[in-house]
Amino acid sequence: MASISDKSLLSAELQEEEEEEFQRLLLQATQKIQSSLPSQAESKPIRPLPGFCLKTRTVSGDKVFVNVCKSPHIPPPPDLSNEELTCLIESEAASNFRIPMSLGEPHAEVDKSGNGCTAYDVSISTSFFNKMEGNQFLKEFFITVALEGLSEKYKMDLSYQEWLILKNRKFMGSISEQTIRTKSKPVIQEVDSSEVKEKTSNLWQSSVSESSATVPEYTIVAEPSVNHPDHLVAKICLPKMTSVRSLDLDLGEDRIVLEGHPRLYHLDIFIPYSIVPEESRAQFHRETKILTVIMPVQRPLLLP
Repeated sequence: MASISDKSLLSAELQEEEEEEFQRLLLQATQKIQSSLPSQAESKPIRPLPGFCLKTRTVSGDKVFVNVCKSPHIPPPPDLSNEELTCLIESEAASNFRIPMSLGEPHAEVDKSGNGCTAYDVSISTSFFNKMEGNQFLKEFFITVALEGLSEKYKMDLSYQEWLILKNRKFMGSISEQTIRTKSKPVIQEVDSSEVKEKTSNLWQSSVSESSATVPEYTIVAEPSVNHPDHLVAKICLPKMTSVRSLDLDLGEDRIVLEGHPRLYHLDIFIPYSIVPEESRAQFHRETKILTVIMPVQRPLLLP
């Protein structure tokens, strides 16, 4: 009887171990599936408003319409004067200037002659749209960048010189809802001295006086320092911080926003390259009180 009882007990223990192993594998699989799904916080739908309709053609002669739309949910580009923009265009850094915009999917439409055509929706910041409406130079620059972006994304050759803004039509067909990427929040890791790697090849540095306690000192490094960089490294000095639990870091495609609570630090800067927020990493060194943010850089869109 004892032997039978022992076998029964052993069988029950094995069943419990198998059940625990099954639950562990199930949890592991669920976490893997969830991690592969896009985070709802990284994107959101928007309903852009019509602005103006642009008519152009491909190099092969196909008719293309571009619905230029506006939305307050899209950030504006850096505020530059015409003189500053001209200097930027003439410099080697022209391809690094970014206008945040959402390039919608192509949709088939019919023009006023009853012929088939293709339309695209391009959405930009409402404030930038309003500024552009009163600035022909800025509008022409934006149109060149938008057409170049559509050509790059959809692998077609659009004419950058031959285009026309329709006077009596604000959009072709209908304007669809678009999904835009919001700021991504990388996990900030805490590291010790053995994990800190010093960077060289400085791109530029910005600092503030000690009397300005809300804006931290920071440096941004481009690596490699010649041609177009593969990634940027930002080092932000936060001497009053003791833990990453009080830090809130948001990354946009061309923007860094950092908050150190309770109201210790605030940093909101644009960067001259478009980065990949979801692939960026951040580390906070407890001893040096330096936050290091490593940001992969997107491949540039070259201006014609």
